[in-house]
Amino acid sequence: MSESARRGTARTAVVWDALQEALDAPGAFYEERARIVDIGGGTGGFAVRLAQLGHTVTVVDPSPDALAALARRAAESDVLDRVTGLQGDVDGLLDVVEEADVVLCHGVLEVVDDPAAALATIHQVLRPGGVLSLLVAQRHAAVLARAMAGHFQQALGLLDRSTPVAGGRSGSRFTHDEAADLLAGAGFTVDSVHGVRVFADLVPGSLLDLEPGATAALVELERAVSTRPEYLPLATQIHLLSHR
Repeated sequence: MSESARRGTARTAVVWDALQEALDAPGAFYEERARIVDIGGGTGGFAVRLAQLGHTVTVVDPSPDALAALARRAAESDVLDRVTGLQGDVDGLLDVVEEADVVLCHGVLEVVDDPAAALATIHQVLRPGGVLSLLVAQRHAAVLARAMAGHFQQALGLLDRSTPVAGGRSGSRFTHDEAADLLAGAGFTVDSVHGVRVFADLVPGSLLDLEPGATAALVELERAVSTRPEYLPLATQIHLLSHR
């Protein structure tokens, strides 16, 4: 396994655990397979694996190149019959999707103009009782990362979400309270909150590459701290599972 694959495993394990637990819950879907919509799902990092579990997945993404890569990946994994790629974004979701049991919205709220409107649209797509997997970049960790890199003005700007960050990468960042308030305002009930990538982005890649068992130990650590509130401000991302 390459270093990037090992780091990817450490970065996504907590989200996968939560998703699989949600899908294993009684009543998670009514038919033989869950109808899953992955907004901004790109090349299918989540979609293909979910299809391998037997679910049907529709990926809605604005990039035709990403959707082409998704189709190749699904074909290579022999799940092309359970994966559909549609070009679009959350604003036009109601035009391409009728109803879903589960919606994945990972790394999307950061780039939309109106996060509240985006969540309201997702609420309309989900069936009653349906599950939303929301993954957002967290502001506290972004402030820390920029300060540690010596980008002090960017860190200062990120302290307040209303302050533009000169020279920083585009995209919003959220605190836990802000994300939870947005979900409540759109009519969702938050079921669980996890800190994601608490340590995974801080560990040198050479350690994962050279130290036997380091990746498994890091994944175990990420899982152990993901639900501890004292570590939540350190997490690069926040994962909130909610239901309609």
